[in-house]
Amino acid sequence: MKKIKLVIVGLGVIGRGVIEILLEKKEFLRDMGLDLKVVALCEVDGSIVSDEGIDLKKTLELAGRGELDKHKQWSNSKSIEILGEVKADIVLELTPGNIENGEPGYSHIKGALKNGMHVVTSNKPPIALHYRELHELARGENLELRYEAAVGGAIPILNLHQKCLQINEVESIYGILNGTTNYVLSKMVEDGLSLENALNEAKELGIAEQDPSYDIDGVDTALKVVILANSILDMNVEFGGMKIRGIRDVTPESVELAKKHGYVIKLIGDVRRMEVSPRLIPVDHPLNVSDSLNAVMIDSDVAGELTLVGHGAGARETSSSIYSDVIDIAAGI
Repeated sequence: MKKIKLVIVGLGVIGRGVIEILLEKKEFLRDMGLDLKVVALCEVDGSIVSDEGIDLKKTLELAGRGELDKHKQWSNSKSIEILGEVKADIVLELTPGNIENGEPGYSHIKGALKNGMHVVTSNKPPIALHYRELHELARGENLELRYEAAVGGAIPILNLHQKCLQINEVESIYGILNGTTNYVLSKMVEDGLSLENALNEAKELGIAEQDPSYDIDGVDTALKVVILANSILDMNVEFGGMKIRGIRDVTPESVELAKKHGYVIKLIGDVRRMEVSPRLIPVDHPLNVSDSLNAVMIDSDVAGELTLVGHGAGARETSSSIYSDVIDIAAGI
């Protein structure tokens, strides 16, 4: 049995989802020969550390009640301190990201790598803003930096490219990379809602954040485009070079006009063009998916055109990609 020590930084929706899946799939992982043990959990105001392994069920109960600080092993130690002290195999960096500088994930990832730990993250800004620096640091330390969950939620875009399309030269990647905007646009088409009403419905269902600006303005999609451009197309681009236009100007009238001519409007991220914008998509096109689904088309020289459809958000769905990276790294330890 291979024993793998984990550190989880960030106990929000994604972090709790990762713990729930670990509890749910414990026997499955053991059958694979993996004993995953969480030895540290870090939140914004403190941490829990136990080299023997943290009681995850009890921790989830306390977190659900907002009483994590009542845990018997709770301390006020900051995450960056813990990452410099704890010895583990893999750090899961699951905090929200700041588009201005990539913090706090940027410092977390650097701290983990400098302390000899592999990193798996769902955090987009650090990877989009500091791609080259972080990859060079990981490579210099002979460590893995993986971020499948930062791009397509449950859709395995990066791993598909790395493991199944090695012989291919990828020529273009484009599609729907944000579930919130796709939900809003789908409701405008299917139910005739205004953008504001569709967005309010998405908030009530928990699909959209209370402040959905990053989604609606195309910023979330743009971050993913930059990551895909650098990691798959090796374009060496920066976020500041993106052309970004969100969906705020999409009206019920424009939706109806498109519909009348056999089209729908979708927010498309185009990796080769480094562009995010609303585009007209034929109703019978593979990218015409409804609800909060994502859909990505990869055009390559050997395999041709591939379309991937799946959930781009959600704690369980994102956990699927996180564990794909964790298991892959663990296999090489």
